[in-house]
Amino acid sequence: MIPKEITEDVVKRIATVKGQLEGIIKMINEDSDPDKIIIQFEAATKGLQKAHHLLLDDVFRKNLAMKIVEVMNACPGNNCPYAEKIEHLKKQFPTYQFDELASKIKEIKRIDIQMEAYHKNRQKNLDDTP
Repeated sequence: MIPKEITEDVVKRIATVKGQLEGIIKMINEDSDPDKIIIQFEAATKGLQKAHHLLLDDVFRKNLAMKIVEVMNACPGNNCPYAEKIEHLKKQFPTYQFDELASKIKEIKRIDIQMEAYHKNRQKNLDDTP
């Protein structure tokens, strides 16, 4: 889940575009001036592109960075079987392109789930030890 504090701006932008699209529909239904419809359509397109860019560059990148730090903190050094994968994601982070961000977020979330299972299993083994 992406924290709400980093999605607020993109959600506001999308809501603005939604309003613009509703306005375009109304203008079309009212047979408004075609030039005005085109201008509104172009504004909505640009707004959606800006929201898309913001989502990828700001929201997804921040989310990935936060998740990498969270997983790194939960991975106790040499005892962590996922240390190499996490370190690789951390080193490559600045080079990720927009189209890679979603897959890297999924990858770090999978590692997080695997680490949770690993820690639960370790704790269970410790609890079972006489």
